[in-house]
Amino acid sequence: MSTSAEPTPAGSVTLRPVGYADPVAQHLIERVQQEYVVRYGGRDAAVVDPAEFSPPQGLFLVAEVDGAPAGCGGWRVHERRADGSAVELKRMYVEPTFRRRGLAALLLAELERTAAAAGHRRLLLNSGDRQPEALALYERAGYVPVPGYGIYADSPEAVFLGKELLDGEPSGGQEEDAWAS
Repeated sequence: MSTSAEPTPAGSVTLRPVGYADPVAQHLIERVQQEYVVRYGGRDAAVVDPAEFSPPQGLFLVAEVDGAPAGCGGWRVHERRADGSAVELKRMYVEPTFRRRGLAALLLAELERTAAAAGHRRLLLNSGDRQPEALALYERAGYVPVPGYGIYADSPEAVFLGKELLDGEPSGGQEEDAWAS
């Protein structure tokens, strides 16, 4: 995982692991919650335990561009099965001023890589039909429809996607940035 700056079209990007309760993480999480309010009329009601994003059960990353908080995302264990465990992507977000620069694709690739490196074989996510940017990113990265789960399993607005992880190989797509998942 990169904790040093990498030059990209987005600027000098640093991805750093933080606790879910970290003040910068909480600021970005609140920003994504406000996006949900605008697009869906309310906050995400899914229960999130901050401890689920602590290694080895999970990971939460903050992306900074030239030192400014620009995005975040994390994964947590979703299910354990004999053929490998699945993790769930949560709180994927890029600040509006940093969108369309490849930052979401960079974050997604690192989250996939770290989940695979931790031994997980599948990544699942729940997005929404009013998040076309996110859905386009995930489609380019090879995500396909999967059965619904959790409190939004029967919601007509919910979109459930998943991807098999292959030994730390990152996803593709980098043209548009997703704002949230």
